[in-house]
Amino acid sequence: MARVVGGDGPDLAKDKMVDVAEKLDTRLVGPLDPNVQTIIEDFVEVCHPVESLPILVLRDNATAAVFVEVHLLADALVRVATLDVPLDPDDSGDYRANREVVEDHVAFAKMKEDATNARAFSNLVCEFTTAFDEDHPLKVIGGQHRFTAIQEALENGVNEHHGVKLYFALDNEQRLDVQLISNTNIAVSTDLFDRMTETLAGPELREWCQKVGLLEKDEDFADRRARGNPITVRAARTFIVNYYRGTEVEPKKFDKTATTPALLKSGVNVEEWETLKAQNPTLWEDKNLQTAGREFALLVDAQRKRFTTAAGKLKPGSADSAEKAMNYAVLSAWAYVAGVLSKNKTRQRRHFALRTVQNKDPLNAAALGKGRHKADQENYRGLGYRTDAKERNRLVELFYLQAEDGSQITTAKIDLAIKKAVAKEALLEVSKASAKAKSE
Repeated sequence: MARVVGGDGPDLAKDKMVDVAEKLDTRLVGPLDPNVQTIIEDFVEVCHPVESLPILVLRDNATAAVFVEVHLLADALVRVATLDVPLDPDDSGDYRANREVVEDHVAFAKMKEDATNARAFSNLVCEFTTAFDEDHPLKVIGGQHRFTAIQEALENGVNEHHGVKLYFALDNEQRLDVQLISNTNIAVSTDLFDRMTETLAGPELREWCQKVGLLEKDEDFADRRARGNPITVRAARTFIVNYYRGTEVEPKKFDKTATTPALLKSGVNVEEWETLKAQNPTLWEDKNLQTAGREFALLVDAQRKRFTTAAGKLKPGSADSAEKAMNYAVLSAWAYVAGVLSKNKTRQRRHFALRTVQNKDPLNAAALGKGRHKADQENYRGLGYRTDAKERNRLVELFYLQAEDGSQITTAKIDLAIKKAVAKEALLEVSKASAKAKSE
């Protein structure tokens, strides 16, 4: 028999808890695995759904996941439910797949008001399992905001029934699928998708970022990109891919080589990332890559500190400048040049030493903002704001140029780097056109 958590539920379900055969209607799914059947029976006894028994059991034919759709009173729901749900409880049990509750969102405030006014919510998505956290077998996968609103309303004496789509015995692939589809109503961010897929792939990227300082100890990737948030999976992947891309460039041919850093996609399975890992099985032990990661983390920290008061607060009007190193164009270009210079340790050390600049921010954000070419459009905001290929190209030239003498980023260097990027683009276009003409 299952261990019953808490008090009694509605009499309708309680009175019908007799024979096992009367609890479940499996005519649409056929014979159930005995383990799955036992878990569903445990749910009925623990949570007392208000539906008449037997409860209809359904199957998602896309993934073969087994589920039921039922209603639970708030007190039965809240008593055994938790938002603390890992995607992979075995290998990454300390890291969560679901998005954070956005406390200050206007829609959430309205949701809490509705719950207090006895609104019955639906489409909470949960998994019932005692495999981890036995005291809270109802794991809320989708509907974190609705559950929180229900929880607060219950504390104020509002005990309404709410609709729950409840899954049983999910494997990791099925759990990821449920995480994704259950969050589409609140527009799951592409960064959250990346975090979930990377969690399922394994802890290596997260542990690497923690080791080099791009994440704090035990910290997880951000579920959405925002100023001051931890690094995203997209940014971490982009950094590593561009470092390795840079190592493929012959420094002596730098001025005649296309040196456009990649900006990896987000919210999809990234083939380039998977290919890189397959081609570099010792990637996570690469000491040179680790050094580059540590140096970039120090640059990010130095840039932020330059615009932070002694009390730890951001100086007024400095948000863009403080986060300049985390701009995707800056990040990808810095990593790319670190890779190019891996063959020239003297110049690479100058590249890394950029973070040690005295009396101004390392990236000279004010000067970057004034950097532009005469051919740029009027709405061009200056170097270091956009993330397109042109921006990434220009920043590669700037970082590579800065490493020649290590005399930091200046207005003159920015101007020269932009001109060199424009000239290289023209040179490559001429070379391509010439090759095409010869082949015809």
